[in-house]
Amino acid sequence: MTRSILHVDMDAFYASVEQRDNPDLRGKPVIVGAGPHERGVVSAASYEARRFGVHSAMPSRTAHKLCPQGVFVPPNMGKYSEASHQIMAILEGFTPFVEPLSIDEAFLDVTGALRKFGDAITIAKRIKSNIRSQTGLTASVGVAPNKFLAKLASDLKKPDGLAVITEEDKVRVLAPLPVSKIWGVGKVTEKRLQEIGIQTIGDL
Repeated sequence: MTRSILHVDMDAFYASVEQRDNPDLRGKPVIVGAGPHERGVVSAASYEARRFGVHSAMPSRTAHKLCPQGVFVPPNMGKYSEASHQIMAILEGFTPFVEPLSIDEAFLDVTGALRKFGDAITIAKRIKSNIRSQTGLTASVGVAPNKFLAKLASDLKKPDGLAVITEEDKVRVLAPLPVSKIWGVGKVTEKRLQEIGIQTIGDL
C-alpha cells in the first residue's frame, strides 16, 4: 500500500509569531535576531524582508545593509515554544505518527488515518485550517508517498501553500527543479554539482 506522508512547515515562523502578536509589524519587513549594529545573526525573516535578500543565519549587519527599513526584533524563544506546542498538538490530533524535525516543522504519516479523516489532501487542508484558526499562523504542507518528496513539496508553494507530488508524476515535477531543492544539498554541494554541469534534479 502506498503511504501518505505530510510535511508541515510553518511560514517564517518566528517572524510570523511576532507579526501576529504585534499588529504594527504586519506587512513590514520583520527581522528576528541580533540588532542591526550588533554582532550576531538573523534567526528568521518575514516574507517582506526576504524580498530584499534577507535570510536566516545571515549576519544582522548584512541584513541591515540589504534592508535598512527592516524592523529588528529580539527572539522570544518562550513564545515560539508555546506556539510550537500548540501546533504539534494539532498534528497529533490526526495521527500518533508525528516526527518533529524542529520547532516549526514535522513529518506525519497519515496512512492509517485516511479512513477516519479522508484522503491525505483533505487532512492537509484541515491541518492548515486548524493551525490558522487556533494559532493565527499559516503553514505550508507537502503531500507525497515518502518524506523526501513531502519535504520538497512543502517548499513549492510557500507561503500558505499546499502541494502534492504523487508516485506517478514525481519525475515530471522533480526534473526541472534546481538541485538545491534536494534535502541535504547545501551551497557547497550545489556549487560542486554545477561545476560538473548538473543544474537540475533531472540532470542528476
